[in-house]
Amino acid sequence: MHIFGVRHHGPGCARALQRALEELQPDIVLVEGPPDAHDVLPLLQRETMKPPVALLIYPPDQPHAAVYYPFTHFSPEWQALRYSFIHGTPARFMDLPQAIQLAGERIDGDEAPDGGQEPAREDLPSAADGRQSHTALENSPKASLLDPLAALSEAAGYTDHELWWERQVEQRHDSTGLFLGILEAMTELRSDLTPRDMKEAAREAHMRESIRRAEHEGYQRIAVVCGAWHAPALAGNLRDRATADADILKGQQRVPVEATWIPWTNSRLSYRSGYGAGIQSPGWYAHLWQSPELTSIRWVTHAVQLLRQEGLDASSASVIEAVRLSEAMAAMSDLPMPGMNELHLAIQAVLCNGAPEPMQLIRDKLEIGETMGEVPSETPIVPLQRDVEAQIRLLRLKQSPDVTPLHLDLRNDIDRARSRLLYRLRLLGIKWGEPQRVSGSVRGTFHENWQLKWEVEFVVELIVRNIWGNTLANAATSFVDNQADEAKELPAVSALLDDVMRAGLDQATEHVLARVESLAAVSADVRHLMDALPDLAHIARYGDVRGTRAERIVPVIDALFARVLIGLPAACASLDDDAAAAMVTSIDHVQETIDTLNRDDAMRPDWLHLLRRLVDRDPVHGLVRGRCCRLLLEQNALSETELQKLARLSLSPVVPADQATAWVEGVLRGSGMKLLHQDGLWRALDAWLVGLSEEAFVALLPLLRRAFSGYSTAELREMGGKVTHIHQMEQEEHSPVAGRDVSSTGQLINQERAEAVLPVLAKILGAARDGGDA
Repeated sequence: MHIFGVRHHGPGCARALQRALEELQPDIVLVEGPPDAHDVLPLLQRETMKPPVALLIYPPDQPHAAVYYPFTHFSPEWQALRYSFIHGTPARFMDLPQAIQLAGERIDGDEAPDGGQEPAREDLPSAADGRQSHTALENSPKASLLDPLAALSEAAGYTDHELWWERQVEQRHDSTGLFLGILEAMTELRSDLTPRDMKEAAREAHMRESIRRAEHEGYQRIAVVCGAWHAPALAGNLRDRATADADILKGQQRVPVEATWIPWTNSRLSYRSGYGAGIQSPGWYAHLWQSPELTSIRWVTHAVQLLRQEGLDASSASVIEAVRLSEAMAAMSDLPMPGMNELHLAIQAVLCNGAPEPMQLIRDKLEIGETMGEVPSETPIVPLQRDVEAQIRLLRLKQSPDVTPLHLDLRNDIDRARSRLLYRLRLLGIKWGEPQRVSGSVRGTFHENWQLKWEVEFVVELIVRNIWGNTLANAATSFVDNQADEAKELPAVSALLDDVMRAGLDQATEHVLARVESLAAVSADVRHLMDALPDLAHIARYGDVRGTRAERIVPVIDALFARVLIGLPAACASLDDDAAAAMVTSIDHVQETIDTLNRDDAMRPDWLHLLRRLVDRDPVHGLVRGRCCRLLLEQNALSETELQKLARLSLSPVVPADQATAWVEGVLRGSGMKLLHQDGLWRALDAWLVGLSEEAFVALLPLLRRAFSGYSTAELREMGGKVTHIHQMEQEEHSPVAGRDVSSTGQLINQERAEAVLPVLAKILGAARDGGDA
């Protein structure tokens, strides 16, 4: 038996294991991994299997409890399995089956996180696994238990554990004695320690049992590939421990599980994804694996190409300078070659001129990367996943981990089908596509803009949603019907109806529409009625673009609108500040509905009449009255004289200061350009502010700042000029200056000097004055 303790993802370990297996030529290879996946191991031989990929083990009755086992090219286990298939050597997984581990979690009452979890794989972890400070590690007798790599690296004088491992193993050219050294180090660290818990004890007992079974079957050269932490537990005379291991494994319960392969990404191999056995820089490790020669030159060249793609300047001469700088730093540290740390510093100094911002791009795109793997078409999948993948291929879409824009013209059959696919997936909670704004609105007519980003967890979601149907259309229909039946509030169902019609689900549309009608008939909350209107209006106005019928929507809208007209005045009485803000949002929804439908004869007159009633009602909150005033102004239903009168009444001294401020906030909501032409409003605002006491002004200042916070700098500048102009006009009215006029901007004009300029200006323009020469 030959034990190879490895780190789960590392080019140095993987390359050393390749050489060791070639020298050993084992007759069986045992790998730490789930025996539940035995049936899908032969798929490794397919040319269409391209790492990074992951084994997915899940119980069919609880797919969210799925467990991932990620692999990539530089994973030692992957190379061990590839060796066995290339040489025709038997290969087996030897870890405790997930059927047993998942059964134990159910007994303990532990819930797996949504979307699955990577298994708790112990190897030589890095500092991020232990999550402990250096001081705690030095003072703790259990430091090696929590973070073996920390103890080893600190003993070597390193504070950066990841850097120590990279220099000792991943950049190692001579791997002679590497695995013997790892075994010796781990044996010393575990000399006085028992397994961390019963789960770890069971796992190691099952691994020993797998080795004994291979020996019993007559295999002579057994290669055991495991996480380095487990290596000492698998060494020595295993026969003496057979009885104790049998006691540990006795009575283990199992649950049914399924196994398959799914694509994975480099970013999900990194620490920042939350992966316990992750690595700091998957892209850098992939580079070490692919480019063992000229490593530094090729890495810097990739960095230059990336910077140029982003429009940043990077010359060929800078490549030479950066490489030389990294090699000089490596020589000063007595290193055989520059590592990522030296290259990182050199790239920042030379290519980025010391700026840290471009280095974030290098970090995300190069050091980590977003490479996504592929699995063979014959990989076992559930029917729903097969249907989705078939549609993706038919519609010529690409599942990419990068953010990709997608522009659709809904008059085109294939683009309309793509839109339906994305909306159907969103209805199932799989947000592959995110709708973007079109011409200032998230809703378009003939055009849709999307941003696509495929997440590996979507595969698990498809497995989970398969209980609703074996095709995307059937699953989405059943899932939506259930959501509509469980929804208790009208706005949620009306929003669902909009998405269902966009998804082109006719059967679900009928069901959700019936649910909308039933909730609308019994809903007593006026705000719910108002909030449901925009989605219904959008369907009625733009539904035909997607080939859907919306004629049943208009009667529902009319019925809801009639009830709003009746119930809104009473609903606006005696509101506090939060309720008033919510009511303003709902009023805006009704206004949006009227603007969308553009049925002026049917709805707008009644709506304007209702707004006028609310403006004149004293019990109504100032914010609501101010917003209604602004809506009337925008629809030219309020003259300047009427606005000035309302402003003086709403800002009179008898009105509480907080209500007057709320009225101002309501009026100011929206574009500032319309208000710039309302001199009466500005005079009333100015007079009100001047009349405030110092204490009242200080108390109301935050509210006033909030009221003006939505305007652009240019609009605020124009407003300041407007106030200045009003003041100057008032001064001129009370003390006119002889011989001078006032311009439209409020500036005084000297007529005598202006007359002197006119002849010269006329000559420049080629004009004549009074029929003579200028």
